[in-house]
Amino acid sequence: MTARIWWRCLRSIVVREGLRFVHQRERFFAALVRPLVWLGIFAVGFRAVLGLSIIPPYETYILYEEYVVPGLIGMIQLFNGMQSSLSMVYDREMGSMKTLLVSPLPRWYLLVCKLLAGVLVSVVQAYVFIAVAWFWDVRPPPLGYVAVLPALLLSGLMLGALGLLLSSFIKQLENFAGVMNFVIFPMFFASSALYPLWRIREGSPVLAWVAELNPFTHAVELIRFALYLDIDATAVLVVSGCLALFLGGAILAYDPGRGFWARRAGPAEHGGA
Repeated sequence: MTARIWWRCLRSIVVREGLRFVHQRERFFAALVRPLVWLGIFAVGFRAVLGLSIIPPYETYILYEEYVVPGLIGMIQLFNGMQSSLSMVYDREMGSMKTLLVSPLPRWYLLVCKLLAGVLVSVVQAYVFIAVAWFWDVRPPPLGYVAVLPALLLSGLMLGALGLLLSSFIKQLENFAGVMNFVIFPMFFASSALYPLWRIREGSPVLAWVAELNPFTHAVELIRFALYLDIDATAVLVVSGCLALFLGGAILAYDPGRGFWARRAGPAEHGGA
């Protein structure tokens, strides 16, 4: 197979995901409503009760709105990663997944293409939110808007890979919606998205320990540091390692001989092969 075939496959999946996103306008607004509600309503109250000391990557005291924006960007990517994987379950139920799987390209490549398509959509949503946050006086350095792009791609890939891994074990669309809530809310609230780790540690050392182990915490810190032209080496290593773990697990789970498809086919089909 030539590089042109591989490229056409990637382009087709990205275009399909983009068209799905464009035609589902409510998905775009829903992705922005959640973080904007927190930024415009909850942040007003939390600003009065949460004092923020000078912590990296900030070089001065900041308002709560400025602190919470990277966490809300992570929220957008987390929800988008799960919604993108939700479409995998939908395509599998509707039978359109079979059309994709007859491609001569390896299954791992198809999964990576699907993952990249979802991440590109989440990056667009993240930049729109960053632009809207400007009206709340959240204005990182101009170069931060460029520096944050690799962080958005890496964190989006990790969260999307987690969604792919979960989708490989869910057989019905209704079940995946419940699993989404079971995964999203604990990951989001038990992280540094809304509160600094030092403040969580003051209230509950156990919760702080859980937050430090939470991959979403490191995704948020990766975005936070990149947005202010800094690098959190620990966050880079953790997010990269979790990406390899989740994506590797998803590829194995979608393998015809081991994962969901093997259970679906049953012993009779494999015996007749």
